[in-house]
Amino acid sequence: MSVKGGSDWALALLRTLPRVGLTNLPQESNRNKKRGHGQHGGKLHRGPQKGSYQRMSYPRLGWEPDKLPWYVGVPMEFYYKNHHLKRQYPPLSLGTLQLLIDTNRISTDEPIDLTAICNTKLHELRPQERHYGFHLTADGIDSFKAKVNIEVQWTSEPVIAAVEKNGGTITTSYYDLFSLWAANNPMAWFRTGRPIPKRMIPPEDAIEFYTDPKMRGYLADPEKVAEDRLVLAQKYGYDLPNIEEDPKRDLLLKRKDPRQIFYGLEPGWVINLRDKCILKPKDKALLEYYRN
Repeated sequence: MSVKGGSDWALALLRTLPRVGLTNLPQESNRNKKRGHGQHGGKLHRGPQKGSYQRMSYPRLGWEPDKLPWYVGVPMEFYYKNHHLKRQYPPLSLGTLQLLIDTNRISTDEPIDLTAICNTKLHELRPQERHYGFHLTADGIDSFKAKVNIEVQWTSEPVIAAVEKNGGTITTSYYDLFSLWAANNPMAWFRTGRPIPKRMIPPEDAIEFYTDPKMRGYLADPEKVAEDRLVLAQKYGYDLPNIEEDPKRDLLLKRKDPRQIFYGLEPGWVINLRDKCILKPKDKALLEYYRN
């Protein structure tokens, strides 16, 4: 066959050559190519080769090799400064509290504290996430009609007025993280065989709140609390019920000791669930420790 031009020559060549495949394509030689980072099982991405980095699978989140990490370069808002150290109070509304009472998950015949709320299995605290108790909010304030003796860790003035208007009492009380582990799940704590811990006093930045009679702090003067109950009733325009003449007087005035976590159980006691008995300390040093 005669070849007239370049196109005819190319077509004639294709008729004689095999089909194009991976076996006959030219490949680049790897002889002079250097080994890249992260090959041969290495996952450090130009990071250090000694110490803990040598035994870890991946760098930590946000780590960038040979660069300033993004969490260092991004400016921090003042609101988020030391946010991981702040105390958190998960909300519990008055409407939700009324629903728990109406569905018999919480009884008004006993004082309500964070242990009673956690025992409903609908609300939980996570001390590992710095949850320091419940914040009783004003949502559903118009539908709240229960007479309760409740202890929470944070609240507001309208909520206090709503509880006391119905003839109830409210107290704000502080729990440290170690005490919250026991109060959050008492059965799990008792199974460990450890004694009931004592509550610590509030830190310096919270002592003012828990000694304020307006916030019904558990460290406030009872006489000043009684005076502020009357002032709050006059402010919101309702008649303050007389607790002294109430049939549930003993229930409404029941309070915990500042070192106490559970009603009826003292710090230092060991609850034996198997033998159904209580072991009380007798050593003078232990008694002095749990009382002070």
